[in-house]
Amino acid sequence: MSDKPTPPWANEIPEGSFISYAPTYKVGEYFDRFHKTSYDNINYYYFDPTEHGYEKGKKYPLLVFMHGYTNALEGDVCINYTGAEFYSKEDYQKTLGGAYVLVPLANEYRGDDGKVHGSWDDSYIPRVYDLICDFIKNQAEPNGGISKKVIFGNSRGGTMSIRMPVRYPDFFDIAIPVGADEIVEGNNLDVFEKNNIGLFLALGKRDEINSYEERIKPLLPRLEKLKNSFIFTPDWVYNGDHGIASINFGFEMGQHCITNAMHCNLMFDDGTPMEPRLPKGVTGWLAETLKK
Repeated sequence: MSDKPTPPWANEIPEGSFISYAPTYKVGEYFDRFHKTSYDNINYYYFDPTEHGYEKGKKYPLLVFMHGYTNALEGDVCINYTGAEFYSKEDYQKTLGGAYVLVPLANEYRGDDGKVHGSWDDSYIPRVYDLICDFIKNQAEPNGGISKKVIFGNSRGGTMSIRMPVRYPDFFDIAIPVGADEIVEGNNLDVFEKNNIGLFLALGKRDEINSYEERIKPLLPRLEKLKNSFIFTPDWVYNGDHGIASINFGFEMGQHCITNAMHCNLMFDDGTPMEPRLPKGVTGWLAETLKK
């Protein structure tokens, strides 16, 4: 018997299924591959493939990961929470042919009121854009430069991963929002369509924060017609052990934290894919899309 709170959907899971209360991977195994520095009062972590066996003088893609609400308070663990840590692994890097990884941090702090302030909002968009440009100029260009730019985002960071390409549509090539429904706002989808921005949208049908039925389902015909799009909206979000994911952080949010499954490359620990349409996982889709 688990001492964890029973999820409200526990009686709805398929027969023979079980509940998994934590990711099966080790957190922090690859933190030593990242450097930490800052630009314009924004701290960030980065991974440079040319320091890990990839030759200089070549262009590599840049993967920018935007973290979720409160994650910047977690120190180095934020690298993992964004889903960025494993993109420094040998197998992920090999699939992509080498890639830079960049993890900006919002200036989050806990106020006297006990609430977290300083999280991502629109005021950060030009500042993070300038940070990325500075990183490219001073870190990547001396080694050969950047080919294409991909922005990932988890939860509130997922919102940023949509708003930033909308603000700078000629800059970003691919957006991978995770656990976010911002694509429905205003003219966001129009901008993606007009500028052929690739999109991998990941949102569980039972996300506890965002409504798939109200926000995403009506847009599916348009989303699926986007150039270089992949829409991943699973009935259940799983962990690597084949268990249905549950996390209680004051409220049940296991199905919202689909970023954990994405971090696993949408692969179970036994090597079988969580999504049959992606036999090589997210990295396989990304590698093919970057070639287009």
